[in-house]
Amino acid sequence: MTSPDRSRERIPTLWEAKLAADPGHSSWYIERFRGLVADGMDIVGEGRTIDAMVPRGSRILDAGCGFGRVGGYLASVGHTVVGVDVDPTLIEAAREDHPAATWIAGDLAELDLAAHGIPQPFDAIVCAGNVLPFAAPSTRGEILARFARHLAPGGRAVVGFGTDREYAVPEFLGHVDAAGLVPELLLSTWDLVPYRADADFIVAILRRAAD
Repeated sequence: MTSPDRSRERIPTLWEAKLAADPGHSSWYIERFRGLVADGMDIVGEGRTIDAMVPRGSRILDAGCGFGRVGGYLASVGHTVVGVDVDPTLIEAAREDHPAATWIAGDLAELDLAAHGIPQPFDAIVCAGNVLPFAAPSTRGEILARFARHLAPGGRAVVGFGTDREYAVPEFLGHVDAAGLVPELLLSTWDLVPYRADADFIVAILRRAAD
């Protein structure tokens, strides 16, 4: 697995730019969703979709995990979960709320879990919550390529984001192809509605081209 190129300057994500403008945004975000949970709201629909796709006890990477909303659920139903997010505040909340999973602060554009002592590939990668649109635009293709490197043979990556987030679907699919991934199924919601060109959301189920 290729190690990150430390000779180039890291490009901050758009999420980090948002935090620079509003340093309290992460804490607000965490408390907002904790409040939804306290009110009995269902916030783990994406996790149920992933759970239905894999055998019990699968290895799952939650890429752009935030405070563990999706990965925490998947760990609670018996999967081995590793979550990665660029925001240390969100990672600390994930560790506090969901100690059964492993949570790592890091940039997905430099994803190299072997360097963290986690060399095993994953049966599934979930990337929910507009993670790719919040990445630095020039790194989105690299992120997808690193997803491909972290998948086990036969594994699938599932990426969902709003199509109004300045990341056009044709550009995304070009990055998918360049990363050595193939769209297996395109949906417009996490509850399996087929994708349409006018949809305001896309959920792409991807496999490695070599599989």
